[in-house]
Amino acid sequence: MSIRTTLKRLDAFAVLSFLIPLFLYLLTLAPSVTFFDSGEFITATASLGAAHSPGYPLFINYAKPFTWLPFGSVAFRVNLATAISAGLACYGVYLLVTRLLKDEEIPGNFFRTARGFTGLCAAVTFAGTARLWLQSNHDKPYPLLAFICAVVFYLMLLWRESYDRGEERPSYVYLGAFLCGLGTGAHQIMVLMIPVYGWLIVSKNWRILFRVKEFLLALAFGILGFSIHLHLIVRALQKPLLNWGDSKNLTQFLWNMLRKGYPTVKPDRDLGLLWAQLNAFNVPNEFTVIGLALLLLGLLTFFSRQRDVVISYLIGLGSFFLVIVGYFNTPRDLIFLTEEFFTPLYLLSAVFIALGTFYLVQELAARLPAAWAEQRPLCRALLSLLMVLPLTVCLLHYQENDQHENYVAFDYASNTLKSLPEGAVLYTWGDSGAFPLWYVQGVERMREDLDLLHTPHLVFQWYLDAFPKVFNTSRLRSIPPEQIAPEDAVFVSAAEQIVKRPVYIDFSTRYSVQFSQFQPHQHGICYQLLPASQPLAPPDLDIWQIYSLRGVLGNDLFFRDLDTGKAIQIYAAAHMEAGETLLKMGFAQGLTELAAAQRIQPDLAPEINKLRQGYGVR
Repeated sequence: MSIRTTLKRLDAFAVLSFLIPLFLYLLTLAPSVTFFDSGEFITATASLGAAHSPGYPLFINYAKPFTWLPFGSVAFRVNLATAISAGLACYGVYLLVTRLLKDEEIPGNFFRTARGFTGLCAAVTFAGTARLWLQSNHDKPYPLLAFICAVVFYLMLLWRESYDRGEERPSYVYLGAFLCGLGTGAHQIMVLMIPVYGWLIVSKNWRILFRVKEFLLALAFGILGFSIHLHLIVRALQKPLLNWGDSKNLTQFLWNMLRKGYPTVKPDRDLGLLWAQLNAFNVPNEFTVIGLALLLLGLLTFFSRQRDVVISYLIGLGSFFLVIVGYFNTPRDLIFLTEEFFTPLYLLSAVFIALGTFYLVQELAARLPAAWAEQRPLCRALLSLLMVLPLTVCLLHYQENDQHENYVAFDYASNTLKSLPEGAVLYTWGDSGAFPLWYVQGVERMREDLDLLHTPHLVFQWYLDAFPKVFNTSRLRSIPPEQIAPEDAVFVSAAEQIVKRPVYIDFSTRYSVQFSQFQPHQHGICYQLLPASQPLAPPDLDIWQIYSLRGVLGNDLFFRDLDTGKAIQIYAAAHMEAGETLLKMGFAQGLTELAAAQRIQPDLAPEINKLRQGYGVR
């Protein structure tokens, strides 16, 4: 077949449904590590290890080949892998839309491009949603999961069509089952999509439930896909750089898979909390109110045409809400973490928004004079109006997701590491306070002489095993995890280390734990633990001279993630604390520090003015 023939057969709309979203994500791609789980995922990928429970082995193995690219940092390469998976998820929307519309008729010259153009608009609309975009400009497993969910849905549609033709092909179901098992290696919420796929099968003929042989074969293929989790055991035996949970045996493997390391205390739910939890799935926020209207229109108009497909979407809503809202019962301050779980539902929502849009096109075409409907330029001009929604969604969410100059997390980590003395130990608290440091030290190989200890993990034996030189003879090894809190564990560990080496804590640890037996001496955005009896010394101001503050000064960042803003606030709060300490000790340099805090965070002006007035300074 010639290249010209191949190009003629190429579906331009399909190609664009992948390339346009990818172009958007490359424009806004983070150049390095970001906050939240970013540093952890990149470190796990670079070392082929395991991220936090349940390990994410599929995403890690998918992204690993990208780390071999000859350009950019390792973080950039993993971010690129995520952008490509997000582009594929958008292509998945196009695939579903055009498949569901393949039998729909439309008069005149509309039919030549209406289906493909509607699918393309749906793909770009999904690409511009705040949820997918936020997950696509840095390392995240959810876009990959969304693509797999779309492919399985597509396979179920193919199976239904083969069943209607009387030439049923169970291979579609077997492949779908394999991908469902495999998808759990991206995230366990893949399980919540199984009722959706199950309905697409059973709604054709409920007697299929009694096909024991085929059911067992599908289950076997699902288990085969799920075997991607053997990665956790195999790699744990190799002791990779990041080995969360250390799944070297069945006990640790189940501890990891069942997420035993997370708190289980549930809040008392009231109507306000329930509404906040439900609102984690927010179609108007992602697609605008017009998108919500088109979604409802698509569900209503296609209920009579493809009832089972519409019902499958509603089953998905029920499945996700019952588990994520009902069972998880997430505390109010952590609800934002569950927003990512709904990505597969947003993908299906984009599909039904496209169906609603196509219905409007059908109605418009039916009402146009016959002569007008045959005018190809006019039809194309009218179809171009469909781009209003995707353009609106993209413009609404572009600025807040543009991370192409986001070096805040990388600088925060490198500033911390390069300011510490040789051989020191640093205790961290909170994912965003620890994960960028893990990446910068473990992957970028900066300050490997330091020991970075994550305070919440000091209660786990598998974590102590990862630092044999530090904890070989530690008292922590003899204390069962259920009998000690992280706050007490850091006291024990710090007391053991302080007689051997300099001990430091990060800003979050400083204000998460009361160090009554130590005196925290400010060292930029870190603190050195000194004996409580030692006289108070002025903060070390020379540290600020070696800090890189890209994106911190100027307040021109619009990132959605909360911890980027928190990092900037930490810089400002550290300056402010140093200024107050210096003024208390009678040093005029305190005014300079207060001014620096106000430059970083102008809204601190009232509080800073009160401090000035308190020390008699106008």
